[in-house]
Amino acid sequence: MQLVDRITVRPMQEGDVKQLAQLEQDIFTDPWSEQNLLDLLGKDYCLYYVAVYEEMIIGFAGLVRMDTEADIDRVMVKKDFRGKGVSSILMGKILDEGTQLGVRDFTLEVRAGNEAAIGLYSKFGFQSEGIRPRFYSKPTEDALIMWRRQA
Repeated sequence: MQLVDRITVRPMQEGDVKQLAQLEQDIFTDPWSEQNLLDLLGKDYCLYYVAVYEEMIIGFAGLVRMDTEADIDRVMVKKDFRGKGVSSILMGKILDEGTQLGVRDFTLEVRAGNEAAIGLYSKFGFQSEGIRPRFYSKPTEDALIMWRRQA
């Protein structure tokens, strides 16, 4: 049995916040706090999911809906579990759920040098439509603005 067959994806819950905040600290140079994560819960325009393996949160992804558009503002996978299909499972889930709620067009920003993430997003039909100069800090880097638009 492969790892992806043993992963459960479910909506984020309040009890996940402590693990998620630690994962944020481990991955991002500008991590979300426990309070930032708690603030997402209960907002009907937010969709956030966790990937769980053996009771451990190994991934997180989410979006903010604005009518028929959505901004994917987080896709993260614990370092030891990267390259194993976890991010694809999470992306598929949030895109499917968003589409079911009427989202037609999805957007996101990604570090211009993050080839793995750009490859993932391209696999799901996202295309670069612009650049946000110096969008990221620690280190400073441009962001590609990517969209997946319904034809």
